[in-house]
Amino acid sequence: MQSSGRQAETPGRGPRVLVVGGGIAGLGAAQRLCCHPAFPHLRVLEATARAGGRIRSERSFGGVVEVGAHWIHGPSQGNPVFQLAAKYGLLGEKALSEENQLIETGGHVGLPSVSYASSGGSVSLELVAEMARLFYSLIDQTREFLHAAETPAPSVGEYLKKEIHQHMAGWTEEEETKRLKLAILNNLFNVECCVSGTHSMDLVALAPFGEYTVLPGLDCTFPGGYQGLTDHIMASLPKDVMVFNKPVKTIHWNGSFEEASAPGETFPVLVECEDGSCFPAHHVVVTVPLGFLKERLDTFFEPPLPTEKAEAIRKIGFGTNNKIFLEFEEPFWQPDCQHIQVVWRDTSPLEDAAPKLQDAWFKKLIGFWVLPSFGRASQVLCGFIAGLESEFMETLSDEDVLLSLTQVLRRVTGNPRLPAPRSVLRSRWHSAPYTRGSYSYVAVGSSGDDLDLLAQPLPADGRGAQLQVLFAGEATHRAFYSTTHGALLSGWREADRLIALWDSHAQRPEPGSELGSAPRVPGSPGGRPHPFL
Repeated sequence: MQSSGRQAETPGRGPRVLVVGGGIAGLGAAQRLCCHPAFPHLRVLEATARAGGRIRSERSFGGVVEVGAHWIHGPSQGNPVFQLAAKYGLLGEKALSEENQLIETGGHVGLPSVSYASSGGSVSLELVAEMARLFYSLIDQTREFLHAAETPAPSVGEYLKKEIHQHMAGWTEEEETKRLKLAILNNLFNVECCVSGTHSMDLVALAPFGEYTVLPGLDCTFPGGYQGLTDHIMASLPKDVMVFNKPVKTIHWNGSFEEASAPGETFPVLVECEDGSCFPAHHVVVTVPLGFLKERLDTFFEPPLPTEKAEAIRKIGFGTNNKIFLEFEEPFWQPDCQHIQVVWRDTSPLEDAAPKLQDAWFKKLIGFWVLPSFGRASQVLCGFIAGLESEFMETLSDEDVLLSLTQVLRRVTGNPRLPAPRSVLRSRWHSAPYTRGSYSYVAVGSSGDDLDLLAQPLPADGRGAQLQVLFAGEATHRAFYSTTHGALLSGWREADRLIALWDSHAQRPEPGSELGSAPRVPGSPGGRPHPFL
């Protein structure tokens, strides 16, 4: 297949590099490559009309809300997202304080300010704290099986349930309190589903769970919106590097493609877009979400991916975690309230309840975070919901969601006249055609080796033109998958891989060798990524 030539670069020295996807991994790779003199011919092909990918801040309710990434997880010196945000002046004083950077959270979500039960009225915060201590001590234990010869259960969920069952033997309260304890634990399971981006903790593999690395620092937000970070990176790129509304249909690799404007030169890769335009290249860095790769696996690469890499894509988990924002004229919560927990009394993590989604999807909602006030006229709660219930929520109308959650809030507060929210805004990451979910997790049947396998460039055999197709994105980082800092580091990793190749090529030119056919660089990244590049 030959390129059309009309979207081609002007011919010149240096490799042609295409980055597919304008999220933080793609932007990070592009920024790094643009700083190197060997890469004057670079394009980022973004399927949508905006950059940022799963970082998406929107002006709404009189302020800025995060439809995508919400917090910097582990904002400390080892976190490149934190470092860049500080460099660009995007963080508040508290987030930048040394004290904030030293706090060890263990990756656990903090306790709620108030806990409401589905029967109406509040739940004892002492009881919530007791159950949280139990739950998070067990979560910490799950991280100890990384190098174990065998695990007591295949999944995190099954391990937690076995341990809770044993702990229940020591509970001495009356039955009603025991049931309430289980309901609180059920909420904490659902919180962990949101953290892991999964429908059920039964889907998350136990052995590799401890490989995810938690950085120190109390999670913080961007006062002006997370997208300020990707906007700054994008602003640093040369004009015309970003190409928007350019979804890629197929990446043809291991070929020999020509174009009219570069007679006599051949390119090993041709990127064919959905609008029919084609871009020949020496190297392509693929940074699309794993959910998109899963859906397009059979058509996105030609020839198809090696069996082992395709299997890794199928095995690694990728789920949905959505947000629902509710705007109120007046707060019904206390001024110092930060986090409202919702506990459904009839639930237990030890029972597999499977009511119809339309009847009970809202029971998966873990509660609400109170957003910083946007002024007296607007008070906003942000709810989180993961899994199949979250995906079902995307199919409902705004009116249906607003009605259901108004009923939930009236029920749990015990106030049947609680004013309905005046508006709703929500994310729909599963429906987004170029995302198809939120982020990755290591599923039962997969391991950290699969993430490393996904990160390995093609062709895998080391023959022919080197580093034709490279892979970045949060699902390719073994220690920081599911995070923005993992995504950014992966983009830097692949940029550095190309830079090392071309530095090596420049130092040891081979007579007659083609651009893009440079020798393999000794020590190309493989195995566990360097955590702090």
